[in-house]
Formats: sequence, structure tokens, C-alpha cells
Amino acid sequence: MSGNQRLLVKNAEQVVLICSNGEKFLNKDGMKSLSVIGNGSVVIGRDGLIKAVGPAETISAQYPESSFDHVIDATGMCVLPGLVDAHTHPVWAGDRVHEFAMKLAGASYMDVHRAGGGIHFTVEHTRAAAASELLDALTRRLRRMLRAGTTLVECKSGYGLELQTEVKMLEVMEAARRSLPVNISSTYCGAHAVPKGRTEEEATADILQVQLPRLKELMSSGALQVDNIDVFCERGVFGLSSAHRILQAGRDMGLNINFHGDELHPMNAAQMGAELGALAISHLEEVTDEGIVAMATAKTAAILLPTTAYILRLPQPRARDMLDAGVIVALGSDFNPNAFCCSMPIVMHLACVNMRMSMSEALAAATINAAYALGRQHTHGSLEVNKHGDLLILNCCRWEHLIYQLGGHQELIRYVVIKGNVVHDNTTMEM
Repeated sequence: MSGNQRLLVKNAEQVVLICSNGEKFLNKDGMKSLSVIGNGSVVIGRDGLIKAVGPAETISAQYPESSFDHVIDATGMCVLPGLVDAHTHPVWAGDRVHEFAMKLAGASYMDVHRAGGGIHFTVEHTRAAAASELLDALTRRLRRMLRAGTTLVECKSGYGLELQTEVKMLEVMEAARRSLPVNISSTYCGAHAVPKGRTEEEATADILQVQLPRLKELMSSGALQVDNIDVFCERGVFGLSSAHRILQAGRDMGLNINFHGDELHPMNAAQMGAELGALAISHLEEVTDEGIVAMATAKTAAILLPTTAYILRLPQPRARDMLDAGVIVALGSDFNPNAFCCSMPIVMHLACVNMRMSMSEALAAATINAAYALGRQHTHGSLEVNKHGDLLILNCCRWEHLIYQLGGHQELIRYVVIKGNVVHDNTTMEM
């Protein structure tokens, strides 16, 4: 007999809610003590939304087991919200493994870039690739992220740098959004680099006069859903004034501002973004004290990317200074050909060891705060009533193992659930 509710997850050793009072984000104090229920259960309804979460005995008294389509007995296990990856570049063709060898031999990111590698190498291959090839690659990468516990992922365009390929990339993301269970927040990043043979001024004009107007048409017709606008604001790429014009134009189209700033040089991008009302700024390895204060005041989230600093041997983002100043700190994998990491558990581990975050800070940064950075805190990022029933069930009795066991997520994640449907069932686990 089919029930009234979709899924019951019962008797979990720990249910990690993250927060329980509808908080939009957690700052340093809120991150210290996450909301956790011992011996808890979660109810997900037919609409895929959380109907109840609480102590197992309370839930069993209210909801008879016969009323559920599926029941998972999580005795001895932990339940967490699905992880949110706030920064990825997952649509591309071509292989850049050879550049890793160059970097290990001492080449900097900009050395590789100037040698015709980096973004330009990927642009060339992505322009030449058929949409079907890009969709196949994106699907494989998103499935891999899903198995590592990511249920909401931000995806950027930015390997076209001209209208046709940027639209092709956004269409590929749209196709993935419609065919895969993972939630996607899509970002137009046409200002990822200045195309070869063009000046910064020409590239900016092309974005403002050609690319954004066409994007607006595609969004109005319902052909594309685009959520955010991004610019690589950096010396030798897009300076402050170009970045400001592009971001403002995106904001005027209803896009959230979410951009790359203060990564390789201190550009005062954080102050500029805060002034524009940016929802989030990524990287920030070179942010100044003034930039940190401006972001805290404007409630602009900092999306920190521990993999990038690790792989490029850059100074670590100043997570502690940001937390102390009241900045909303989120995390992302920065998955791209330069930083090939699909795993938010590994990102959280690096955040703890290299950026000196605590495990509870890292988990909040990869759930509610990452959701806030994408404007999705009302639907994702915590296990609260009426949010999406997106969760992980871990085969361990304490949630910290997901961060502590470096690279161990394949053995720890028993189930991944999106909107009450089991989308990954790791039955190969050694029990």
C-alpha cells in the first residue's frame, strides 16, 4: 500500500540539523554549537519537503510506519543535510593534467596562463566540443559530486568568452538541471578571462552589448534559468571598473552578484562587491582588512576555496580573521581543470587543517552558509521543516568522521537522498 509520506529515516544516532530557528546563515558564534538531535528521525513528504524532524519516539508517536513509501533504519548512523558546493566550473572539454606537472615544477598560475595554458587552453577545447560531449562530461562530474555528498552545486560558464559558447555551456547546465536529481545554481561567467586578441575594453563591451542582452532574451523566454553573475576581477584580467560595470548590468537583470575577487593581488574587490550589494565573493586570498570589514557589514558571503590555495601553493584565505570580523564564511570545491576536486568532505578537511576552521565551522560553511551564498538558504542547507528533503546518511556514529577521515567519504556515505528519493545507495560498503 502506498503511504502518505515518501520517506522515514528513523533512529539515527545523530541528526545534524545545522540550525533550527530558520537562520539565514550562521556567523562565528552560531557555528560553534550546531543543532544536533540524538536518537532522531526525519520525515519527508510526497512533495519532497521535510515534514518533521525530532526525537525518534516523538516521530514514531505521530507517524505510523505504514504511512511511508520507504523506511530507512539509521540505527548507529548519522544524518546530515546534503552538502552545498558554492563554487565550481564543471562544464569543459580538454585535459590539463600536463599543467599540474608544470605547477609542481614551479610555474605559477599566471606563468601557465601566459604560456597558452590555463583558461585559454580550456576555452579552445570547449569552443570546439559538441554540446552532447559537454553534457556527458558534466553528467559524470555531477554524479561524482553527488556520491561525495553534494546535493546543491553552483555551476559556472566561462570557457567560451563569446556568445555562442557561453550560451552552449548554459544550455548544457540547463539540460543537466532537468535530467539529474542534483540541484544546480547556474552562473554566467562570460568575464572569466579576456579572449585572445581582444583588449579588456573590447571584452567588456562584448559582454555588455552582445552577451548580456541575448542572455536576457533567453531568460525571459524560459529557455534558460540563470541565477548568478560572475567576473574574474584581477590584475591583467578584468579591472575594478570593468568588473563593476558587468556586475551592475547583471544585477539590473535580476542576477545575484557572486564573483572572483582579490585572489592573486589585493584589488579592493571586496569593498567594490560589498558596495554593489554582492551576495558572495570567492577566493579572497589577498583581501585587505578593510575588505573584510566591508563584507561583514554588507552581509556579503566569503566563498573560500581551500583546494585552490593548496594546489597553487597560494597564501591561505584568512578564514579566522573573517570569522572574527563577523563575515559569513562559505566553502566551495572550485572544481575545474586547475583544481580537480569533486569532494566537499575533502574541502572541509582542508579548511580545518590549512585554514584553521573547526569541524563545526567547516560543516556550517558547506551547508547553510553555502546555501546563503547562492540565495537558497530558504530551501537548502539545514534539516528544517519545509526545506527540501536533501540529506546524507553516514555509516558512523559521529558526524565528524566525514571531515576527519581524509578521502574516506566513499566508505562513510551510505545513502544520498534528494527530495526524499534515494539517489545513491552505497551497498558496496563493508559493514
